[in-house]
Amino acid sequence: MSGCKEKDMSLKMNEPRNIKGVISYKRSFGDLNDKHLQAAHALGIRPISSREEAEQMTDGLVHIETNDHYVVDSLTHSIPYLVPRAGTLLDSIGLIFIDSLTNKGLNPNQIVVTSVLRTRDDVKRLRRRNGNASENSAHFYGTTFDVSWKRFAKVEDPDGRLLQAVGADTLKLVLSEVLRDMSKADKCYVKYELKQGCFHITTR
Repeated sequence: MSGCKEKDMSLKMNEPRNIKGVISYKRSFGDLNDKHLQAAHALGIRPISSREEAEQMTDGLVHIETNDHYVVDSLTHSIPYLVPRAGTLLDSIGLIFIDSLTNKGLNPNQIVVTSVLRTRDDVKRLRRRNGNASENSAHFYGTTFDVSWKRFAKVEDPDGRLLQAVGADTLKLVLSEVLRDMSKADKCYVKYELKQGCFHITTR
């Protein structure tokens, strides 16, 4: 009996509370490309041609990788570099998101970064697959990254306890609250991308 009881307890989490999200994703996160580009031009690097060139820019860029705050997806058309200001913003979003889940009685999950710095070579390859891919993208400048609202990375309990899963729709609501607050604090511009399934975020 004690083993069954322990297993049942391990699956429990606090009663979720105070999950509101935003009224409209499109209205709340409607910063158009010109705003993202304005910030990117002011705060970012000059567009670069190749990945080899990016790897030589150790002064202007920081390498990002999966850590306690976020997961970097398997990137196919971008490379994991950001200007330091954007790297700090990404850390903050990931940390606040996890803290928000805890405060709301939800088990921990990490955001998934799906696109980061794009070189001109990356965009050429991307446009072969997606004709709508912009040739004038804020991703050129190291100021911009995409975070999925469809996929999240569940954090497993270090002691091996079973943790109840949290649905992607609920996680999206919590992430939207975090991004809304960051946007209102003038920390970033955010565009809700429906077809791409991500939030497109540029540091300010």
